Amino acid sequence: MEEECGRGESSPRYAGIATFMRAPLVRDPAKLDIALIGVPFDGGVENRPGQRHGPREIRNMSSLIRAVHHVTGVNPYALCRVGDMGDVAITNAFDLEASHSDITGFIGRAHSAGAVPLCAGGDHSISLPIFRAIAADRPVGMVHIDAHTDTCNEELGSRFTHGTPFRRAVEEGLLNPERTVQIGIRGAQDSEEGLAFSLESGMRVIFIEEFTRLGAEAVIAEARRVVGDGPTYISFDVDSLDPAFAPGTGTPEVGGMTTIEAQALLRGLGGLDLIGGDVVEVSPPFDPSGNTALVGATMMYEILCILAESVVRRKKSNGKATK
Repeated sequence: MEEECGRGESSPRYAGIATFMRAPLVRDPAKLDIALIGVPFDGGVENRPGQRHGPREIRNMSSLIRAVHHVTGVNPYALCRVGDMGDVAITNAFDLEASHSDITGFIGRAHSAGAVPLCAGGDHSISLPIFRAIAADRPVGMVHIDAHTDTCNEELGSRFTHGTPFRRAVEEGLLNPERTVQIGIRGAQDSEEGLAFSLESGMRVIFIEEFTRLGAEAVIAEARRVVGDGPTYISFDVDSLDPAFAPGTGTPEVGGMTTIEAQALLRGLGGLDLIGGDVVEVSPPFDPSGNTALVGATMMYEILCILAESVVRRKKSNGKATK
């Protein structure tokens, strides 16, 4: 029997079925304001796989996450109906584009019911099918936190890998590049075509050196300027962090953010018109300690808090009640 919205706070953290942040398992998105969704897919990875195991381990480690934010005082579960919708069923795991269709269908069901999706990947290719579900009626803006621009044209003969989603999203009219900021970009490249696409299409690219020089507060101000007041998506790749903090990922790049810098950055996005988000590229096999999955769960919680506030503001402006 499906649980009502509420958290499993009465049971020990090690007991029961693992859900994201111990939220109830709710299959019907019409009962939710925010749907926490696992996307166990890594068919878009060209080198280090394992991201298909990300959602399960993020769920395990998210049992450590508590309700009330210690800085902002936000309790997302008091503001909104938050539940774990489970995982996208990938029916054709060896077919990348068919798997993307599965993702679009699942996220589309949540979106059509009025539930805002917050997804745990999975590799970064999953952002494209999510966009196809939630941005089909208008292009959206994006705060993209990552070591890489993910705007290549193709990798190993495919145009739909974890290195290409945001180029495709722009081409398909789902992402407005002039309302897109990419933060934390770094690392040597074999080709400049991905970066060139980002810059020539109008994206604001903030390399890690600029982030370090300006500091989180100034970068937050710049990100808010770029995305403005329109609908905005947050995509957080754990490889934006230095691998000292998140070694379990597909494409680690040294010289990245610290966890506290990333948390400050996400908290600074509060007040934007947020319509969804994802945390991607957690690959548990490359980090048996579980720390990378804990980082993923923590960043997911940070996004959940500001997403809940956005949902409440939007409902109030539309004359609707939450909870």
